[in-house]
Amino acid sequence: MPVLSFPALPVLTYSNPNPTRIRIRAYGNHQPADLSIRIAAVSNNNSCSPAADFLRRLSVSSVAIIGLGVSSLWAFPPPSSAGISPASPPPLVHPQETLDTDNNVGESEEVENIEDEDLKSEFERWKTKSYALTVPLRIVALEGSLPTVWVREFLKSQGKRVQFRPAFRRSLRDIFNELSNPIKNGKINPKSAVAADLVTLGDSWLNFAIDKRLIEPIEGAEDQDWFRDLSHKWKVYLRRSTEGNLDSQGIIWAVPYRWGSMVIAYNKKEFQKHNLAPIEDWSDLWHPKLAGKISMVDSPREIVGAVLKYMGASYNTTNIDAQVVGGKNAVLQQLELLVQQVRVFDTQHYLKAFRAGDVWVAVGWSSDVLPVAKTMSNVSVIVPKSGASLWADFWVVPAASRLVTDQIGGRIRGPSPLVQQWVDFCLQPERASPFKEETISGASPISLEAPFEEEHKEHKKKGRPNLDTNLVCNVPPSEILSKCELLEPLSEDAFSDYQWLISSLQKKPSHNIVNRLSFPMYSLFTTFWSKMQFKTE
Repeated sequence: MPVLSFPALPVLTYSNPNPTRIRIRAYGNHQPADLSIRIAAVSNNNSCSPAADFLRRLSVSSVAIIGLGVSSLWAFPPPSSAGISPASPPPLVHPQETLDTDNNVGESEEVENIEDEDLKSEFERWKTKSYALTVPLRIVALEGSLPTVWVREFLKSQGKRVQFRPAFRRSLRDIFNELSNPIKNGKINPKSAVAADLVTLGDSWLNFAIDKRLIEPIEGAEDQDWFRDLSHKWKVYLRRSTEGNLDSQGIIWAVPYRWGSMVIAYNKKEFQKHNLAPIEDWSDLWHPKLAGKISMVDSPREIVGAVLKYMGASYNTTNIDAQVVGGKNAVLQQLELLVQQVRVFDTQHYLKAFRAGDVWVAVGWSSDVLPVAKTMSNVSVIVPKSGASLWADFWVVPAASRLVTDQIGGRIRGPSPLVQQWVDFCLQPERASPFKEETISGASPISLEAPFEEEHKEHKKKGRPNLDTNLVCNVPPSEILSKCELLEPLSEDAFSDYQWLISSLQKKPSHNIVNRLSFPMYSLFTTFWSKMQFKTE
């Protein structure tokens, strides 16, 4: 008779104290748990009876059911108590998933490292591009007024962060026209002076530009070092009302960066030949032997001013009848005599006549005369000992914010933030070197009341050929400089006096000065009357 024997259930051992995780991992691997019971049948080689076979099947089924019950107990933990929530089991990861995840982490780190390197490399390339960290600064300067060394030194001081774009114009009139034309006709050229951050403007144009609102005030000027370091004479001259007149309570509209004076150049060879004494003062221009031998700029302000200085008065006389001995009639008489002496009244060509030898004397601005005189021999250049007029070139900010346009980009919102750095740079003592070395005409604003006479002695020791002049590093000697004057805007009374003097010359057929001065005088009249009309609008 066969004997049925049931081996004991296998004993399960766990190296991990969390059997649930291991069991779930087994299911997750799609390997079903072996719940069958091996039945070892000991047989005497006789077939089992139907009843015995039935009992055997029943026993196996019971064991399988019991096994499934135990497995269910392991797979489903008992419900937690209402008071305390059980701790969440740690995240379950399939063994294969664990291996794949580790590999993915490695690959991800490699990808991230590659991406980091690429990003770093791209950032370094971006930093080297000119537009990445630059600030624009655009200026329009009078040709020949800006030392080239300034541009190099400013770029060096600012590094790569500045995009400096200087442009140049041949005359102050050209710059003034570029400032005024957009206001008149509304047409704007992005390369025009009106779109620049700073432009050059001469002293004679300053009051008109302020009055017509072609320029803006220099923001925060009085808090800047460059303004505090200027002499009292500059500070008085720079304070202007909104009409452009000097005003002790006014604001700052301009920054001087160079200045000079009226000078008289004469041909020493011709003077010696005709036994003429060297020119020392304005009175020498009235010498009879110089009749028809003088060329002069065609500025009415300088012509009448020379007469006033000769008569012991000021360039800035506000009322000739009240301030000059003899009044307008006396001034007119001397003006007629001077006109007879002058052969050429022409700002553009007066030096050509002097160089060609057609005239022996040239009267003009030092910025014009000195470069020409240095190319000639036997020429002397002097500042009259009774004093002369002073000219100045300024940096001003065009009033681009008044314009409604999209043609000049962000300039309509204000000038470059580098304006103050440039202005401060131009007025540093180190910037005076090109003027002291006479590589460019003019002088630094800091030398207006502090001439470089000692430095001039050192300059003469360098062995360079020196021009015969009483100028010291482009600056009049201190005793003469104290008598020189910056030209102030003409008052209405003074302008009426000038108008009377010129119109009186028209009545004298022998004088053609009116024809020679017609254009500049007409320009002066037009500008003045435009100013009068503007004030009433």
